[in-house]
Amino acid sequence: MNWLWTIVGFIVAVSLLVTVHEYGHYWVARRLGFKVLRFSVGFGPALWTRVAGCDRTEYVVAALPLGGYVKLLDEREGPVPPEDLERSFTRKHPWQRILVLLAGPAFNIAFAILVLWAVLWVSGEPQVKPVVGRIVADSLAARADLRTDDEFLRIEGRDVASPSDVVLGFMEGISGDGRVDIEVRRPGSGIRVLELRVEDADIRRALTEPQALLPGLGMRFWTPPVPAEIGKVEAGGPADVAGVRAGDLVTAIDGERIADFPALVEAISSRPNREVVVEFVRAGSASQLTVRTVADIIDDGREIGRIRVQTPPPPSWPESMVTQHAYGPLESLVLATVRVWDMTVLQAKFFARMLVGQVSLKNLSGPLSIAEFAGQSAQSGLTEFLGFLIVISLSLGFLNLLPIPILDGGQIIYQLAEWARGAPLSERVQALGQQVGIALLLMLMSVALFNDFARQLG
Repeated sequence: MNWLWTIVGFIVAVSLLVTVHEYGHYWVARRLGFKVLRFSVGFGPALWTRVAGCDRTEYVVAALPLGGYVKLLDEREGPVPPEDLERSFTRKHPWQRILVLLAGPAFNIAFAILVLWAVLWVSGEPQVKPVVGRIVADSLAARADLRTDDEFLRIEGRDVASPSDVVLGFMEGISGDGRVDIEVRRPGSGIRVLELRVEDADIRRALTEPQALLPGLGMRFWTPPVPAEIGKVEAGGPADVAGVRAGDLVTAIDGERIADFPALVEAISSRPNREVVVEFVRAGSASQLTVRTVADIIDDGREIGRIRVQTPPPPSWPESMVTQHAYGPLESLVLATVRVWDMTVLQAKFFARMLVGQVSLKNLSGPLSIAEFAGQSAQSGLTEFLGFLIVISLSLGFLNLLPIPILDGGQIIYQLAEWARGAPLSERVQALGQQVGIALLLMLMSVALFNDFARQLG
């Protein structure tokens, strides 16, 4: 049923966010006196149509819900009755056209603020303390003198309240000059100021790849210990064939004591294509089985062992590690606005660094990854799905502001040029810009789709 969540989540997200975007264009165009001919949710054959208002605007719900558009009266697309000329897009002042073009991205940003405001006001915000759980010896994190149980307080002079804040702080510093100023609270030692350095540009770029930062730094955050208990056993897998069952508590592998589930994973991973002796406790009785591991090849070409089992349900967090913040309506609105602004600025910064090679292009996600994230978040609950909508709405708004002629940002450049020179750009220049814009978009989409397929293939 995961595929159903993926399809439904993706359609709902895209339809809603594109409708918000197009409604921004529509709403401002109406307020500024442009004549709106059609407002369509979706593309293709119309499923529902209504003509309303003094302008006889056509409102459409179309068969393909992955998009939408607003059509304004425009002399470039055909004859315009003399009485409507002043309401044509081309007859309006450039500043009015610019406002209409800006309205789509602005409504996406406003939508993100509105949703985040509602979530913070209604549900508050649980925050897990960003505490170091493990440091790998001689890693980048170890050389920065980070230690187990250090609690992050500030990154680059900014307060951090959660692991995600720390990750974003690391990403910003590493993708810049490779230096990250860190302030931690160390048990028994008080406040410590540290510096993490990554001098090699290739290593810095590699660290910005998806899921590569923390393993590359050689650290992970503290989480409640997960017992080495077998969760779901994959039918027909090595563990199932050997007789391992869900609920078995593994105590040793080949005589090596196993303390928790990560230790179990590490022990099995280091033994590809081998017979291993698994000691476990089942219903209070100790026993053992021999399991033949299989080998999987990971990104760096290494073989790791697998027995095809899943983790047990995660344990609850101790109260000392979680703080629940409650916000009033005004406080949550201010906080939502600040966070959306910070996310937008960070998004622009990372995109610019991606263009100059400081951030990995693997961070570009295409429709397959977005659909997968939509399904996962929808399946996790309303709050997770709303968080996904916030991120995608901001991405949609930012993407449309890029100065690419086929997007809103590129059209704004055209209007600014016309405003400055007192006349429209020639049709030849505009056509060339459209061609360049399409080429650039195709390049971005090709990279994003390549990343999608690469992720699907592991």
